[in-house]
Parts: sequence; C-alpha cells; structure tokens
Amino acid sequence: MHTCCIYAVGMASAAPSKSRPSASPSLKQPPAADRVYAHVKQGVLERRYEGGTLLTEGELAEAVGVSRTPVREALLRLEVEGLIKLYPKKGALVLPVSAQEIADVVETRQLVEEHAVRKTVPASPRLIARLEELLEQQKAQAAAGDLAGAAVTDRCFHAEIVRSGGNEILSRLYDQLRDRQLRMGVAFMHAHPDRITKTLTEHEEILRALRAGDAEAAVSLVHRHVNWFSNLARGDVR
Repeated sequence: MHTCCIYAVGMASAAPSKSRPSASPSLKQPPAADRVYAHVKQGVLERRYEGGTLLTEGELAEAVGVSRTPVREALLRLEVEGLIKLYPKKGALVLPVSAQEIADVVETRQLVEEHAVRKTVPASPRLIARLEELLEQQKAQAAAGDLAGAAVTDRCFHAEIVRSGGNEILSRLYDQLRDRQLRMGVAFMHAHPDRITKTLTEHEEILRALRAGDAEAAVSLVHRHVNWFSNLARGDVR
C-alpha cells in the first residue's frame, strides 16, 4: 500500500472507540498521547473541529478516555505542526486556514509538482495504471459524497506523480505538506461542492497528457490545476 493511503487508513483506524472490545490480547493500544494526537488531527482534517473551535483538555480527555497529561503532550505536537495554538488555562484553538498559508502551499506545490511532472515523462506503465486506479477511486468517492475520502485520494494522485520524478528530497518535502493539503482540500470541497467535477476532469486531462508523453502540456495542466487554490484565496474563483 502506498504512503499516502497508509496514512489515510491509519488515521481512520486511530479514531477512538469507547465501546470497541480488544480484538486480541496480543494487540496493544497505541500510547495515550498518540491516541489523542490522532483523534484531534483527524477531527481537524475532517472539519469536525473547524477553524476557531476552542478545545479543552478536559473535553479531549473524556472523548478519548485518557488523563489530561497525554492530552497536553498531544496538543504540544499539534501546535508545532501549526494546526492549533495553545492558550494556558483556556485550551487549544484550532487555527483557521489563512490566505497566506494557501499562497505558501500553492507556491511550494507548483515548484515541486511542475518539476516532477516534467521529469516523469515518459511516464511508466506502472504510474499510468496507478493514476487510473486513483482517478476511478476518487470518482466513486465523489459520487458517494465522501468529500474527505476524495480529498485524500486527490492528494495521493499528485503524490504519485511527485514520487515518480525520482527526487527523494523533493518527495519528502512534498509529504510535509500532506496535512495542510488534506485540510484545505476537504474545506474547499465542502465550500465549493461543484469543484469536485472540475477536479476530476483536470485529473483526466493530466493523465491524458502523461499517456501521450506531452511534458509541456502536463506541466501547463498541473500549473492551472494547482493555481485554482490561489484564485480561491483572492476571492477570484473560476
């Protein structure tokens, strides 16, 4: 299973369940701080905890079924990642996605993805097959109204192209954008549900250019596709 999909499955399985019995005595639960971390991060990425929400240690401890000490540890990790801001004796504020953050992510994505797609051509049969699989998966998720799943698959589609560029340093840099991309993707799909149809069309166009071995067309399509987020930040959505 690929990295981004391992992440998606891991996040889903990390969600706490008070009523879930232990499947096997040999299976151990993750450490308490890791469970809180996964619970809050998944809530932020899936927009159950939206920007501006104030989370308290007591509420999170009760939701996950742990003491407050691992909650503090988990919140410190999430603050370092830029998802929340801690306020002593008050709680943790979920940070909204800012226009500057969108602009920074878009600029980094364009630099990395346009370079990678140019190096990917001619695309391998393995890459083409994988992109076709992800595109069909995203279509099914969109049809089912699973916007969070569609956002994860969208990220996987682009990450496959970046990895195929062959530069491991750029691939790791791109992976560091993962959480920000997922959070923005889910938020934008909810705010602009009609956008998913255009996203699928643009993915098909990128795939078609890669099949044809047309590097310049693929670069141009990727640039236009990613730049839409900049248009949104400026209020100029098309």
